[in-house]
Amino acid sequence: MEPIWQDRYPPGVDSEIDVRAFPSLRHMFEDSVARFPDQTAFISMGASLTYAQLRDLAWNFGSYLQNVVKLPRGARVALMAPNLLSYPVALLGALSAGYVVVNCNPLYTPCELERQLNDAGAEALVVLENFAATAAAVAPRTSLRVIVVARMGDLLGFARGALTNFVVRRVKRLVPAWNIPGAVPFAQALKLGARENLRPPALGPDDLAFLQYTGGTTGTPKGAELTHGSVVANVQQGFAWCRPFVEDGRETIVTPLPLYHIFALTVSCLLFMRFGAANLLIVNPRDIKGLVRELARHKFTAISGVNTLFNALLANEAFRRLDFSRMKLSVSGGMSLHQSVAERWRALTGRTLIEGYGLTECSPAALINPLDLEGFNGAAGLPMPRTEITIRDESGAEVALGQQGELCIRGPQLMRGYFRRPEETAEAFTPDGFLRTGDIVTCDAQGFVRVVDRKKDMILVSGFNVYPGEVEDIVALHHGVQEVGAVGVFDDRTGEAVKIVVVRRDERLVADELVAHCRKYLVGYKIPRHIEFRRDLPKTNVGKILRRALR
Repeated sequence: MEPIWQDRYPPGVDSEIDVRAFPSLRHMFEDSVARFPDQTAFISMGASLTYAQLRDLAWNFGSYLQNVVKLPRGARVALMAPNLLSYPVALLGALSAGYVVVNCNPLYTPCELERQLNDAGAEALVVLENFAATAAAVAPRTSLRVIVVARMGDLLGFARGALTNFVVRRVKRLVPAWNIPGAVPFAQALKLGARENLRPPALGPDDLAFLQYTGGTTGTPKGAELTHGSVVANVQQGFAWCRPFVEDGRETIVTPLPLYHIFALTVSCLLFMRFGAANLLIVNPRDIKGLVRELARHKFTAISGVNTLFNALLANEAFRRLDFSRMKLSVSGGMSLHQSVAERWRALTGRTLIEGYGLTECSPAALINPLDLEGFNGAAGLPMPRTEITIRDESGAEVALGQQGELCIRGPQLMRGYFRRPEETAEAFTPDGFLRTGDIVTCDAQGFVRVVDRKKDMILVSGFNVYPGEVEDIVALHHGVQEVGAVGVFDDRTGEAVKIVVVRRDERLVADELVAHCRKYLVGYKIPRHIEFRRDLPKTNVGKILRRALR
């Protein structure tokens, strides 16, 4: 497809960029440290780290893994923590030492965590003590060599840290009892690592940086292999897009989405580090009142989030009284942006809520709207610099402009493949190297892409992927279930919600019993919110449940 979209790029955005300006994420990080050593890098719970302090702590943690634990280069290091200062320290420390980061949702059930750790072959785990009980339940059945346990008060300073830990453990009782023989406190790991120097390995674009788990378009979650080169490329693409609108060393971005999610990781964390921005980390974005209090304390210039978060903020009276005069950018991703939310956001803040589109397999950004857009346009955006798209029908032929077809993407930000899944990797790409997204889209004469529908059955709940097969497998474990089909249904709070349609084996089975069953195995956003009982389910002639007909 001809790059017709380049004519619509805002002034100052180059279509040709150097996506290999840095050999690795470590080199990119070091460049930011050299340019902004005394600038604030991260802020959390009243404490902050400069870029120089962040580098020193990160290298101490990398040294701990390298010199104390003696992990071999390329070992997988799992991170299981919310947005605390310990997260970027562990993240950048592991990457700088040549390890592969495996992000884990802290709300995973033991069964979900065990599956991911074993699939990745993780040898180290950093976990917040609030979730250490989950790690303790699965550790003996994994290949973990060390578990590092962080606390909420880590890196907040002695007095604030001690008070925070006391409140979290003794007052709010947010730390379930756990026992992990040989567990190492995060603060101790940093001290041990500081005794020896980190020996940074030679890293290049082809070295693996992340196993970022996703279900792709079908099946159970699998690790997308994101290399240093693919993530650096995506950061460089975002850097070129934002360059005309952002000032070095003068931005403060609010990050309410968890950094273990690829959108927040690349866009909020890594991209804004290129600008020397301060990053305000929000530990619990569900606490809207607490989030708004944090926003009131800081003169933020950018914020990223998902449609549901922006909708919740708009409903908060204190948020509506904030001063938005310094805010330059607000970016929505992870799920479709609703027109009503976008228009209310513009009316309140005077700024357009910019929608983007991406996939874990794209590190993640592929499309984004111009940052000088004057209002909501209903599009997912234009292809980013150095990104190619083609829209194809079922036969693989490219469709005409304006016609519907599957969006296929090619660019330097694409994953290498799915970890140890060659067949699924082959299915994900066309013979000429385009990633099949599974999304049905149209493209207009200016190059704006609009998402029409998903080709596959993946459900998107508040920006998180839910895979019907996984939910169905869990529900089917219940003795009272004969058959089950899972689909996504519209939800004005989360975008979509999981609905299951069940054929009972036991007529006494009720919905509450199924919900309780699912809570044992599934993280909260995967649990069905709607349950319907039927006598039969629509099927193909070979007996496969027709989810589209069910929907």
